[in-house]
Amino acid sequence: MKYWINTLILTLFSPLTFAQESGESIEMADVMRSNGKIYVVVGVLLIIFVGLIVNMVRLEKKMNRIEKEIKA
Repeated sequence: MKYWINTLILTLFSPLTFAQESGESIEMADVMRSNGKIYVVVGVLLIIFVGLIVNMVRLEKKMNRIEKEIKA
């Protein structure tokens, strides 16, 4: 029941977020895009996210191995 109430509330308030957007473009993003620096930003973010995912997978494997050793 609580799930449905939360879903209803989020559905009702989500169109309000679109109304808050401004019609102006962001100058910094346009300048970075024209200079090609936006690709550097995207690349760095991609490297960080891939590193986090690889780290989480390695930790999960280590934890599974330790759990198996404890059970055995």
